[in-house]
Amino acid sequence: MEDEQPSQLGANPDWMSRLPEELLDVPLWNLALPGSHDSMSFCLDVSSPVVRSESCLLRLTDRLFPCCTRPCVYRWATTQQSVLSRQCDLGIRFFDLRIARKPTGGRKLFFAHGIYTLITVKEALDELSVWLDAHPKEIVVISCSHFESLTDEDHADLVEFIVRLFGGKLCPSQETPTLRSCWSRSQQVVVSYDDQQVVLQHPELWAQIPYWYADSSDPEKVIAYLEEQKSRGRPAGFYVCGLNLTEDAAYIFLHPLQDMRKMTAKALSLLLRWTGEQRPGPEGGGVNIVCCDFVGVDRFCSLVIGLNYKLAASHGTPASSSDAAGGYRSNQTDISHPT
Repeated sequence: MEDEQPSQLGANPDWMSRLPEELLDVPLWNLALPGSHDSMSFCLDVSSPVVRSESCLLRLTDRLFPCCTRPCVYRWATTQQSVLSRQCDLGIRFFDLRIARKPTGGRKLFFAHGIYTLITVKEALDELSVWLDAHPKEIVVISCSHFESLTDEDHADLVEFIVRLFGGKLCPSQETPTLRSCWSRSQQVVVSYDDQQVVLQHPELWAQIPYWYADSSDPEKVIAYLEEQKSRGRPAGFYVCGLNLTEDAAYIFLHPLQDMRKMTAKALSLLLRWTGEQRPGPEGGGVNIVCCDFVGVDRFCSLVIGLNYKLAASHGTPASSSDAAGGYRSNQTDISHPT
């Protein structure tokens, strides 16, 4: 797996605006969208405590030996390397945001994956809003979940901020978003919110998006799981196929010199080969959002974007190699959260 190169960072900043005419009226959940797993894990704070939802044993170890525990958690919980605007430039259009309140962070909300982040929720969403202003034909799906230690007041403040920040850019959950319909209304943001009571009170928010997640460090098991899920039929609206791997305590113990990046590097070629064989669309095996760790390396984004040209070809538009490189239903099932 090669390191990020500056030339790659701007490879697909406006790929939606370049899709063939035949795809402009296709629901967004029938297109292939590249996504980043644990999108904010690039800015984890190695000095922060382990989050409260982790096991009692890990939290106890963290209190007794923080100088050992936190660097280890940092190595294995870091799954991305770039800020959100740079991920957008790469072509990412789905963001997996795990929101949390720090024990000593006051009213500010952060993100978390094992430990807490340095960047706040408001700072990250502000950055995303600025990027969208500069790319008016690009549409993103934001998944807000986990809500570590949030109060009812925190939820109210967060939703108020989201609605105020994105305003008319928000696509309401009652609509069936397509590229053409979103462009006609200047809509650029679908916000999924993993709290049913909050969603019921805010039509601007979409219900939880199913995330197919194998919970394994073995890429062959990940692929087998995804194939099994596909054989049962795809959800009716947005859904995620997670290519991300998961380590457990035994794996970490047996691989003391590894980290998440090295584990991903070993598996990526197999996972990307499977990805390249997929196609989007409403059929049972059609993929929608495909999430990966370390999205700024190799060819992940271009590969997922290129799947859309298979769909265009079925509508009568031949896919060239240069082009290929270049309302969610609340009753959906098979919802699971990756760690």
